[in-house]
Amino acid sequence: MKSMVGYSTNSDSFLAGIETAKQATADLSNPKLGFLYTSVKNNIKQVVKGIESVHNIPLIGCTSSSGIMVPDGVINSEYGYSGMLTLDDPKLVVGIACHEAGNNPRVIGRKVAIQAVENAKTTRAPAYFYMVASPKEEEEYLMGIQDVIGRVPMFGGSAADDTVEGNWKIICNDKVFSDGVAVAFFYTDNEINTCFSGAYNETNNVGLITEVDDDRNLISIDGMSALKKYAHWTNQNAKDLFGHNLLTASVRQPLGIKDPLGNIMVVRHPMFGDDMGTKTTMDDAIRLGNKVVKGTAIVQLEASDKELINAPAELVAKLRNKMYNTPAAYILIHCAGRRIVLKDKIEEVYEKVLKETKGVPFIMPFTFGQYGYEEHSSNICGGLMLSFTAIGKK
Repeated sequence: MKSMVGYSTNSDSFLAGIETAKQATADLSNPKLGFLYTSVKNNIKQVVKGIESVHNIPLIGCTSSSGIMVPDGVINSEYGYSGMLTLDDPKLVVGIACHEAGNNPRVIGRKVAIQAVENAKTTRAPAYFYMVASPKEEEEYLMGIQDVIGRVPMFGGSAADDTVEGNWKIICNDKVFSDGVAVAFFYTDNEINTCFSGAYNETNNVGLITEVDDDRNLISIDGMSALKKYAHWTNQNAKDLFGHNLLTASVRQPLGIKDPLGNIMVVRHPMFGDDMGTKTTMDDAIRLGNKVVKGTAIVQLEASDKELINAPAELVAKLRNKMYNTPAAYILIHCAGRRIVLKDKIEEVYEKVLKETKGVPFIMPFTFGQYGYEEHSSNICGGLMLSFTAIGKK
């Protein structure tokens, strides 16, 4: 397995695609896949056309929030950016498929899985898969995919924009669309490993979810308004957390749920606080980034800026130590919310990650959701997390 990274901040999106592709394929004979991440400021279809003019490589990816990280640094500009990590291995087979959003996301997930298997010209389940989706129905897409291929390990993240306004895009070969799902199925003997963690500390603030509306609206905890309960736990005023104020206020103090075996704490990002206008028994609810279930426990988590800065490099080191073989590439999915609150401190993250990747090509997009698994957990969708994957040279 060989890998390369290319990027560009050219203000002309077509030329940005050309520059990105030339760098990312310069020493590769037959690249099998490109993980492509761009800014919402780019004309993404023109970026794709620029790449295709250099090399007709299968593409999958999405827009990233406020930059990407590659070995040369944190890449961002007022004109946008594009970055791509490519994989080249004669024995690697990749099946790519996508579908725009519709009425039944689970059925769409099944269709995408069937198409990806067919596109790989096989009838087998893959060894691993990557998923990218819009930040809304990730769990349902995942269930549909697993209906077809079973519990194959996965990694990935949700498309993002710079302002949480819904300007995100998903990229799948020459298709660029706002809402839906895309997958890449990997058929390979190469070692692939994922570390999936929020790297937060648990507090003693634990409660029972007593009311939920529409899967992601957390109405009450222990019978108390969810927003008031959260404000009490974090020593804040609930009124100061209304609307999108909660989005950034909760990055250092999010909520989390444990998988049944306790192998992983999956972070639930409080995104929006207020009366949801729904027919519930409580006002002042919390709209979360992912699904929660009534009758289960939820925990308040916490992390300092220093811990948020150190966590990515620490997780890379953990991932590298899990590998039996030398890594050929890292795909490091990092939460956009963490990146936003760290601001210029993201440069410290870069310096530490660069040291731990030890010269191996990597790309780090900043996504709104993150997907993965840890130890013996099932595949899970979360937020404010790190989904870091290494692909071995053999």
